Amino acid sequence: MRYLLILLLMFCAVPLSGAADIQVAVASNFAETARQLAVAFEQQEGHRLGLSFGSTGKQYAQIHHGAPFHVWFAADARRPMLLEREGRAIPGSRFTYALGRLVLWSPRPGLVDDRGEILAQGDFRHLALANPRLAPYGLAAKQVLEKRRLWQQLQPRLVRGENISQTFQFVKSGNAELGFVAASQVLRRDRPAPGSFWLLPAELHAPIEQQALLLSEDPVARAFVDFVRSEKGRSIILANGYEVP
Repeated sequence: MRYLLILLLMFCAVPLSGAADIQVAVASNFAETARQLAVAFEQQEGHRLGLSFGSTGKQYAQIHHGAPFHVWFAADARRPMLLEREGRAIPGSRFTYALGRLVLWSPRPGLVDDRGEILAQGDFRHLALANPRLAPYGLAAKQVLEKRRLWQQLQPRLVRGENISQTFQFVKSGNAELGFVAASQVLRRDRPAPGSFWLLPAELHAPIEQQALLLSEDPVARAFVDFVRSEKGRSIILANGYEVP
């Protein structure tokens, strides 16, 4: 079963062009940014990356069971720390590459107000969020609803995505009128999403500190991490709606 999982992961990885030099696991919220970083890295260094996207919880399990990734860009700090403690990462390679922000978004103009009062008013049928057990953005959304004492009340209306990308699609497609998504999905400088949104104050949930770490001593993997941490890499991350430490 373990070898079947690894084989499936290899087929699911998406190289930018031709055969990939390394395999990179990426949290769903960071998918578009990772594509841009990979293209810029390939143009600068000539190396090709295979990118595989998914929820941080599932990727942690895959890596724990031997999935052949060289680098992991997670959506939290806890699970990279666990891998490091388990001895499955290169010591000293873990770092924070982005600080995520949570947004309550609807494609409908005027539906979401700038204080999130819509959540208590209840003028909607479905509210989407990522699975809190698998996705850090989903956990942050749960914390917001708990802080506002709405978590139990809204249970019948919640639609859970496996990851933040699926959650975004639930809202974009109209299967949910509104949902908690990543700011990077809505507030990108080059293509902001239409509709209405509330950028949640950071104090309403635990920080979404997104960390990466090396899983291999491969020189291409290390070069990609160095590129992400460079001024050029940081500028790409900032342009996609994240904060950088």
